[in-house]
Amino acid sequence: MRRNGIYFLTAVAVFLLTSTLSGCKNKGASGPGGVTEIRVGEYASLTGTTATFGTSTHRGVQLAIDEANATGGVKGVPLKLITEDDTSKPDVARTVVTKLVTQDKVMAVLGEVASTRSLAAAPVCQQYRVPMITPSSTNPEVTKKGDYIFRVCFTDDFQAAVVAHFARDQGYRRAAIFKDIKNDYSVAFAANFADAFRKLGGEIVAEQVFQEGDTDFKAQLTSLRASNPDTVLIPGYYSEVGTIARQAREVGLKVPLLGGDGWDSPKLIPGAGGPGGALEGCFFSNHYFSPQLKEPQIQAFISAFHKKYGINPDALAALGYDAAKLLVDSLKRAKKLDTASLREAIAATKDFPGVTGRITLDANRNARKAALILQVKGDGYRVYRSYTPEQIGQ
Repeated sequence: MRRNGIYFLTAVAVFLLTSTLSGCKNKGASGPGGVTEIRVGEYASLTGTTATFGTSTHRGVQLAIDEANATGGVKGVPLKLITEDDTSKPDVARTVVTKLVTQDKVMAVLGEVASTRSLAAAPVCQQYRVPMITPSSTNPEVTKKGDYIFRVCFTDDFQAAVVAHFARDQGYRRAAIFKDIKNDYSVAFAANFADAFRKLGGEIVAEQVFQEGDTDFKAQLTSLRASNPDTVLIPGYYSEVGTIARQAREVGLKVPLLGGDGWDSPKLIPGAGGPGGALEGCFFSNHYFSPQLKEPQIQAFISAFHKKYGINPDALAALGYDAAKLLVDSLKRAKKLDTASLREAIAATKDFPGVTGRITLDANRNARKAALILQVKGDGYRVYRSYTPEQIGQ
């Protein structure tokens, strides 16, 4: 009897321990299928040459995730954001996304800003059938990597055409181009601008190239000056644009400079010599977001962002916020909490009320949206005008 009693007590202890461990494993809210958390991956350039891109975007993403969790998560299940720093490098982007997908087992991936890094990581998400939403990679090739790859921003063929129409509307007829030959975003932007500008009756009078990390641009800029352009397009990132602008003025190239959304950074104007410096009065295209816009949803986002971080958001923060909010909305609409059902829900997105404009994803998983032209004025940017796809015949 004593031995049997010992066996009985041992069995009871094992049962209680197993029950306790099981309870710990499932502690907290439980959703469909016993899911206790929904893991969302993010890869961003938190350090490196384009660190302001990643930092701004991450802040927008984090705000959206926090707001979702504050209202019960998705179907009663909290969201867990797992963020990896890709150090502004494409090879690192691919490595960290592989980790997010294969080790962390995320339900979806958000990122990147830079098209080159999105192009490096998108094949991983496509291979493992995990939806990826890029907030602001504008190169058209990104979503061509597969049917699990989405974006909430416009594409470079539209953005570049907007800048071409703006150049024509400003009376510019002779344009030169200075592009980053190693940057997929810059190369695509330049090609699309040249095509659109020529169709509008303009002439591309010269082209020169540089690479990210270069510091001396005077030889190329001198050559561009000799072509006597009315304007120069620099479809690069803020990390080089400020220096290029200063050196352009130093070699006597005084014409207005044009750019795209890669200029958008708090470091752009300081890099060009500060307020009233080399970029004063110049123009760049950007996503439909600015603190100057008075739409209620934009002002509500700005207020929430400022309350959390103590600063105003830029367009990249707004796009990060929209990407995460659209993901949360899609998770709520998904028939099941699995990646295939989520992909279908994202693809079905129509008229989603983003802070960067209403988002409907087309058959190629791209968003059709308006763009702004911003002018550098003092220590900031002012909204100069906007263009819709319909206004430029798209």
